[in-house]
Amino acid sequence: MSQAQPALDTNGIRSGFPGLTGGWHYLDSAATAQKPQVVIDAATRAMGADYATVHRGVYARSAEMTLAFEAARRKVAAFIGGAEDELVFTRGATEAINLVAQTWGAANLKAGDRILLSLLEHHSNIVPWQLLAERTGVAIDVCPLTGDGRIDLDAAEAMLTREHKLVAFAHVSNVLGSVLDGPRAVALAHGVGAVILLDGCQAVPRLPVDVAALGCDFYAFSAHKLYGPTGIGALWARRELLAAMPPWQGGGAMIDRVTFERTTYAPAPQRFEAGTPAIVEAIALGAAVDYVSAIGLPAIHAHEAALVGQLRRELAARNDVTLFGPEDSAGIVSFALDGVHPHDLGTILDEEGVAIRAGHHCAQPLMDHLGVPATARASFGLYSDESDIAALLRGIERTRRIFG
Repeated sequence: MSQAQPALDTNGIRSGFPGLTGGWHYLDSAATAQKPQVVIDAATRAMGADYATVHRGVYARSAEMTLAFEAARRKVAAFIGGAEDELVFTRGATEAINLVAQTWGAANLKAGDRILLSLLEHHSNIVPWQLLAERTGVAIDVCPLTGDGRIDLDAAEAMLTREHKLVAFAHVSNVLGSVLDGPRAVALAHGVGAVILLDGCQAVPRLPVDVAALGCDFYAFSAHKLYGPTGIGALWARRELLAAMPPWQGGGAMIDRVTFERTTYAPAPQRFEAGTPAIVEAIALGAAVDYVSAIGLPAIHAHEAALVGQLRRELAARNDVTLFGPEDSAGIVSFALDGVHPHDLGTILDEEGVAIRAGHHCAQPLMDHLGVPATARASFGLYSDESDIAALLRGIERTRRIFG
């Protein structure tokens, strides 16, 4: 049987990423993606020749920057199938989830209510709910995984009750690459009257996402994994939910009228964006969305799927490697090399010009479930190719020789 070939010609793509020069094999895109030159250029223009504040100035450049900033909001919202008045700019997915916990959660959850999470969640989709539980008395339940590392929705269906008011699941696991059956998860949550938040950090750079088709209530993601800048991300929420949520930070830009007797607030999404926003970062995120859209997420997903399949076959052929997660993981391969701590493997690979992530990946409950302190994780981007896999395998061979 012939092997599936990556769908993208990376020869031209890699040259557009300054961070990939010098033959470096970057396999840590799940942590943060490298930035194309067009995104860097957009940030440079926004911080330089085009720079001005937004929403306040009456002079022409401020008005132009405001238009560019809000155009970026429209692009980002449309990229995931939402509307611009449903999208709040945040510092990242972590802040987006905390925003929901501290506004919607604080206003709607009380002692006796329950939240359902899963065993594979990133700490950013665990700790905010624990902090809320400490304040409100809400209880947290944990959905188990299937044998191949997917959120077990059959188990979720059996666990969910009318006491559950929120379900919060990762759309794609940052460790296992397993893809959630989003529509079914949404249907299960809504079936008991709960709202559902999806952590889309690993999904948005890899899979076409349509929040309207998914039917979810909240969707969170970060820009830096989507080939954009750090320091910005987004929360999408259904319009009626945003409209009912109280503000969570006070200051400029989120107000309508302030007196010492009473303050009224701007409508969503501005109500949740106190202070001068991340202007440069938002415009650069808009450029990243344009870049990814021009290539096409279906092509990116097919490309990464072919690389995942190739790497998993190569590793499975070894008798000293344990693979984690499903065969069809999205862009991510986690594994362990017998007798070698992932940190040692990562160090030796770095000497070979290969960058992977080694550790618990901010998913310590999942590591406990897997029975390991850490895993080695290779994660692909649209610029990855077979040369990265070959370099990784050479590095593993060298590590094996060193450790015997």
